[in-house]
Amino acid sequence: MKADIHPNWNPEAKVTCACGASFITGSTMSEIRVEICSACHPFFTGAQKFVDTLGQVDRFVKKVEVSKASQEERKRILEHKKAKLEERKKERPSLKDLLMQARKQAAS
Repeated sequence: MKADIHPNWNPEAKVTCACGASFITGSTMSEIRVEICSACHPFFTGAQKFVDTLGQVDRFVKKVEVSKASQEERKRILEHKKAKLEERKKERPSLKDLLMQARKQAAS
């Protein structure tokens, strides 16, 4: 082993989790902070828990809300367009409608 190139080894490094649990292990750092450990990890506890460090769940929920709102807006616009088309048909019949009316009148 070469001298003076390896980091110092701490046989009693304290690891502290965000849940409050702590334990002792060996490491090159004297103190380690972690977000999740075996005391709070869903695999070991059996409880489902969302680990959202970057706000990904919140962003997803916001996207879903926005898409629902846009779908409702789109529905409303389409219904409005359909209503406009129906009004136009009532106001001014098309050539096809006029021909059908003429045929009905001629047949009677």
